[in-house]
Amino acid sequence: MDRWRGRVALVTGASVGIGAAIAKELVRSGMKVVGCARSVEKIQKLAAECQAAGYSGQLVPFKCDLSKTEEIESMFASIKAQHKGVDVCINNAGLAHPDPLLSGKTSGWKNMLDVNVLALSVCTREAYQSMKERNIDDGHIINLNSMSGHRILPKSDIHFYTATKYAVTALTEGLRQELREANTHIRATCVSPGLVRTEFNSRFLGETQDKSAVLYSQYKPLEAVDVADAVVYVLSAPPHVQIGDVQMRSVEQMT
Repeated sequence: MDRWRGRVALVTGASVGIGAAIAKELVRSGMKVVGCARSVEKIQKLAAECQAAGYSGQLVPFKCDLSKTEEIESMFASIKAQHKGVDVCINNAGLAHPDPLLSGKTSGWKNMLDVNVLALSVCTREAYQSMKERNIDDGHIINLNSMSGHRILPKSDIHFYTATKYAVTALTEGLRQELREANTHIRATCVSPGLVRTEFNSRFLGETQDKSAVLYSQYKPLEAVDVADAVVYVLSAPPHVQIGDVQMRSVEQMT
């Protein structure tokens, strides 16, 4: 990670869970991390914790609603003005609504598309343009995917979410091909975890229900730091090594 020391990374959805863990590990590695979310209070707290721990990097909180393209573009303009640009883009933000294909709400489908697919694509485009205009040829774009981007479970309430993650699989490989056509050494990678112990599942299952505790009691899931470690592994690979996808899950997870 030495070659990334002092360089700028954007981590979307950095307020909790996997995004917060990734931001923390990159700051520990000496990077300047712009962590964005709709609410930045938790990122501000994490930034203070990183500073108190004496980490060599810096966490910069940034308020951004990723469902609004104009806010994403404004964020990249601010990063350019304040930090010159982005060298690493971690598209971590994602969400799920329990809206089946036969009875789901259109609003839920649209929200999943806006965040999981469109925001990821806009951030990817803006990050690449930021790298290109500064002649950054060793940048990295990492998409937080899911095992749901590689197999379809017989659970109707996650089928639309699964479709958005299949889109991430296709978008990442398409990005790799376009980067090759552009004759650049910028890399594109997916990280696809199975069940992870985060707030994601409690939000999906319903805040008033204790279904997450039951889910986690069935076997030991991944922890957010496990996924963050995978991101660090990907970034640590030699510049000539292209890691396409890291599929990871708990040893005890069946699917």
